[in-house]
Amino acid sequence: MTQQPTYVLIPGACHGAWCFDELAATLRAAGHRVLAYTLTGVSERAHLADRGVNLQTHIDDVVAALAADAADEPLVLVGHSYGGMVITGVVDRLRAPERVVAAVYLDAFVPRDGESCWMLTNDEQRQWYSDVDASGFGVPAMPFFDPRASAHPLASLMQRITLRADLSAIGERIYVFAAGWEGSPFAPTHRRLADDPTWTTYALPGGHNLMRDCPDDLASIVGAAGRGDQRH
Repeated sequence: MTQQPTYVLIPGACHGAWCFDELAATLRAAGHRVLAYTLTGVSERAHLADRGVNLQTHIDDVVAALAADAADEPLVLVGHSYGGMVITGVVDRLRAPERVVAAVYLDAFVPRDGESCWMLTNDEQRQWYSDVDASGFGVPAMPFFDPRASAHPLASLMQRITLRADLSAIGERIYVFAAGWEGSPFAPTHRRLADDPTWTTYALPGGHNLMRDCPDDLASIVGAAGRGDQRH
């Protein structure tokens, strides 16, 4: 019997694992094992923030957690927004990247070697990144974010990712675009991947917070990841 994958959920900037509560509950109700992580220096882990927390810190967070929580299990990695940077780095650093049966990018960055969030986003987002708080290294949560959101470490948004390989070891590569966000910085990424036959892409009619705006469609897409039956 084929071992069922463990779902690993990584939030975007300023958010904690709680942003996946509804999605995680739906997946668990369907019998899946789900792990959701809050990254160093963010939300309930904001007390760990300092100017040295960067993208590599967050990749290390997840690699270390998986070594403890899911050492030999097949994985479906799910990253929202900034979380796409993290799961890309995780795949690259796993000792056995073929364990990743699917990577699901939820309106997320999909970096290539040497790229950063700063490089991949638009001027509006760059202005947000630049408007740091009094610490000098925290990007404040937007006023409309969940009250549990916190400032996000600036260095993680500026650091370029270093990749030793491409994503070809992943069984499935899935991109879910939030088509309801006018002026989305992720539109170029969606267009690029929609033309790539190695990717399966979706466009849902919600805003950037797809977990809130399109929970049923999202749960269906994520829940099917790793089975090899996705459709464009």
